[in-house]
Amino acid sequence: MPVAIIPLASFSLVGSITPGPNNLMLAAAGANFGWRRTAPHLAGVVLGFLFMLAIVAAGLGSAFQALPVLHDVLRVAGSLYLLYLAWRIATAAPGGDTGRGTPLRFIEAALFQWLNPKAWAMSLTISASFMTPDPAAGAIGVALDILVLMAVHGPISLAATSAWTLFGMAIGQFLAQGNRRLWFNRTMAGLLVLTVYWIMAPGL
Repeated sequence: MPVAIIPLASFSLVGSITPGPNNLMLAAAGANFGWRRTAPHLAGVVLGFLFMLAIVAAGLGSAFQALPVLHDVLRVAGSLYLLYLAWRIATAAPGGDTGRGTPLRFIEAALFQWLNPKAWAMSLTISASFMTPDPAAGAIGVALDILVLMAVHGPISLAATSAWTLFGMAIGQFLAQGNRRLWFNRTMAGLLVLTVYWIMAPGL
């Protein structure tokens, strides 16, 4: 049975455009480092998630759901890494300055998707809700469904993450005055810390 493209596109848009660790970090990176230096981070988010989606849709999602302990491991590991990223944002050196703050590299952003609870939630939901396994279709049918998932979600994810990066860049001039950039970075870092609380709260 074909993938329901319109519902998938709607879900992808809502999931990709709403605030989350990726979008908060991209907005902060856009404000501090501009488009060119943030581009590898953005590409890592988009392509890293698409790779994750393909792996989860191919079968890893079932193993993840069958072993609840993996949820706890993911929550703890992801939360610790988010706290580290919050520290990086809070101590970011804006613009072309040198310092501890640097945008994420492509590989860092791509690997982060495997520790990002929102990315897991989206990939599992997309796989479970929009793939309709047909035993008669075999492996080729599954592969085609995965390609459709990626083809629909990819451009939407790219547009959404680009919008958050451009939002950060748009307020860059405003942040250049006084201590505004410092407080912006601290606010974004604080939002990531709140995200950690939201992730960990169910298990507390």
